[in-house]
Amino acid sequence: MSADRRFIPLHRPDLAEAECVAAARVIRSGWVSQGAETEAFEAEFAALLGAPHAVAVASASAALELALRALEIGPGDEVITVSHSFIATANAVRAVGARAVFVDVAPDTLNMDMSLVEPAVGAATRAILIVHQAGMPCDLPALMAIARRHGLAVIEDAACAIGSEILFGSDWQRIGRPHGDAACFSFHGRKPVTTGEGGMIACRDEAIERRLRLLRNHGMTVPAAQRHHAAAVAFENYVLPGFNHRLSDIAAAIGREQLKRLPEIVARRRALAAGYVERLAPLAAVTALREPAWARSNWQSFPVRLADRLDQRRVMQGMLDDGVATRRGIMCAHLEPAWPKTDWRCAAGRSCRCVGQSCDALIESERGRDRHILLPLYPGLSDDEQDRVVAALQRA
Repeated sequence: MSADRRFIPLHRPDLAEAECVAAARVIRSGWVSQGAETEAFEAEFAALLGAPHAVAVASASAALELALRALEIGPGDEVITVSHSFIATANAVRAVGARAVFVDVAPDTLNMDMSLVEPAVGAATRAILIVHQAGMPCDLPALMAIARRHGLAVIEDAACAIGSEILFGSDWQRIGRPHGDAACFSFHGRKPVTTGEGGMIACRDEAIERRLRLLRNHGMTVPAAQRHHAAAVAFENYVLPGFNHRLSDIAAAIGREQLKRLPEIVARRRALAAGYVERLAPLAAVTALREPAWARSNWQSFPVRLADRLDQRRVMQGMLDDGVATRRGIMCAHLEPAWPKTDWRCAAGRSCRCVGQSCDALIESERGRDRHILLPLYPGLSDDEQDRVVAALQRA
């Protein structure tokens, strides 16, 4: 790469002066842990989604685990989900002592294949944990119909999906309303809205909300901020085993500023995605994801599928040598050493012919990891830089 050509990273957080001012305001206030800023962030987030409740937590990983615990899912229960997701999705199931049942994904969207969900339901199934992969909405109407038929809880891993939309009937709705029992979001640095780290759980049921607030704060009945501002002495109780999964007010203040700019952030990401689709059209060896007519992605990531004749690592290295960062396709939990075959089952059950960690019932998931790469996409990416990305891909 020539010295005058700037390296193009996979992602660059879109943070501005307003976020710096907001963080400084909290630091100067003398109260930096969870408090009034977090409460305001929760209220603004819920209003944005049209959700009755929102509970801020330390990460989306914590959000997924707490959502399962709030629904009292644990040992002896099975949760239908996908292996083709960041490992936190599967880890949350294991953390509560339940067993993951992995179903395959559809190759055109990399989301859960709805035709495989109902056959995976068994006597021990308690919930379906779906993923809106890379911001692409999953087919929620179809999923909710299955869940209702079998009396199953639904948790949405919406870690990547803030600002994404789905058509319900004749209405476009933001992901996270939610239609299931809980929707879990991430504010990690690579997400469209970031607080560095952090997460949020949107839910409908007030009892679930109360349980989530206890679980995130050691089961404590009187939070520290409430005691701090109380006019009378208040003693707390600890009514259930909980955790420290609190979000700080510094992070919340940054998140509030990010939410104000969400429409412009998502609009820019969609424009960049459209630009990629146009630029990549002449490349026969590369295929972009398909956005269904009923879905509007925020394009948190932009995966492209490489032709089978191409070597994924060689293409990625060629682009890196050209000054452009990429990432391998989204991981599969069942292929990782942390997830031996004894700890999960696939929807095919005993009829599955697995070899080692690989699973023939999860073939599209494995191809999703091994045949895709993620291209740079963030609001600050210029049109010229996007041209460079595509040129580097074509050379590689």
